[in-house]
Amino acid sequence: MYDLLFVGGTLVTGNKNQNIISNGILGVSGSKIKLIGEVPKDIDDLPQAKKIVELNSEIVMPGIINTHCHAADSLFRGLVENMSLEDWLQDVWKAEKAILTPETTLLGSYLGLAENLLAGVTTVVDMFWYPFETAQASIDLGMRICTGGIFIDFPGVGDRTHDQYTYEASDFCSKFQNSEIVFPAVMPHATYTVKPEHLKDAKKIADDYNAVFSTHAAETRFEQNDIKERYGRSVIRHLAHLKILDEKAILAHCVHLDDYEIDLLKERRSIIAHNPLSNLKLGSGIAPISNLLERKINVTVGTDGAISGNDLDMWLSMRLAATLPKGDLMKPDIVTAEEVIGMVSLNAAEALGKANEIGSLEVGKQADLIIISTESIHAVPLFDPITHLVYSTAKSDVKQVFVGGRQCVKDGAIVNINMDDILSEVRKLRDPILKSLE
Repeated sequence: MYDLLFVGGTLVTGNKNQNIISNGILGVSGSKIKLIGEVPKDIDDLPQAKKIVELNSEIVMPGIINTHCHAADSLFRGLVENMSLEDWLQDVWKAEKAILTPETTLLGSYLGLAENLLAGVTTVVDMFWYPFETAQASIDLGMRICTGGIFIDFPGVGDRTHDQYTYEASDFCSKFQNSEIVFPAVMPHATYTVKPEHLKDAKKIADDYNAVFSTHAAETRFEQNDIKERYGRSVIRHLAHLKILDEKAILAHCVHLDDYEIDLLKERRSIIAHNPLSNLKLGSGIAPISNLLERKINVTVGTDGAISGNDLDMWLSMRLAATLPKGDLMKPDIVTAEEVIGMVSLNAAEALGKANEIGSLEVGKQADLIIISTESIHAVPLFDPITHLVYSTAKSDVKQVFVGGRQCVKDGAIVNINMDDILSEVRKLRDPILKSLE
């Protein structure tokens, strides 16, 4: 007997062959998928289950994986506008330093992670100042997270030193190295904010614990010129020189790359977290995604923080990932919808080293899945579910979310915590946040 049985609807499996099963059936025992197939012709042949979820026109797909986010920066959404990254960061850091504590970070993490979850995101790669609080919010919401200790060389939030960052990063990896829901990472901010020896320290911790290493890289031309002036090498060349690029390195942005750098990324098997919305809004440029895909580099998708893109909407990010290269290069046949679905599912799971556990609907994997309504006006008629998911689906179409077989979103609402209480506490921070920039 199954614990959960989903009967009907269209299963978009997200597996390597992008198999689609019409009128599908999916059985869950414990936290894992144990059955996938078509609904039997004879209803009496349905397997038994403790709970049956009857579907009709809905689409069932793997939970989305957001590979670059700063969830707690949702506290500052819309605060700093119409600036390039470098000027923008000065105000961002000023506000963060004035407002953020472990307690406010927890509030902001609930806010940002809940927004992700409601949009069908079941796993988030999140970089922020207090990783234990971010992880706690994720655990409370019931979703998976990849996060960990940050590194930055100037006195940031909490005025911590490099030694303190080093201890925190190691401590976090140690505590969560065997977790099924919190995937430890080490997250130095960027090459322009972390000196070479400290980047090496961060990479060593990641290697010692077989953890993900994630950093911002090659986001703006200014950053490229700055690193060239300091070290005589571009950002990607600098990371390669420091022996940081490998299959565990997730590099956020990578907007400004030359052919040699793309070859380096392919050779080292590093991963790109493409953040099209924040790159556009901050005027940073358009990443060469089609070139990266042609070289078989693993490209994934992120939202960045709500402070830069004002929205944590992976469906918008997916649509931009698919359409920007077409318009930029005037080639409508590049970056297919199937490729974009891969970017937010199996490709992203591979980036985390978790492709055997999450990222697709397959027997033996964790039951991380989302149910998407197709009853709205913009979903009728529906000819191709994958095209619909990438080009037409809205985050409000996500109605049910399950992580490891446990429901986290029901009828478009968070299940595990009272978000009204969180929102009430966040609203109290509005005036102090505004005053922080005076």
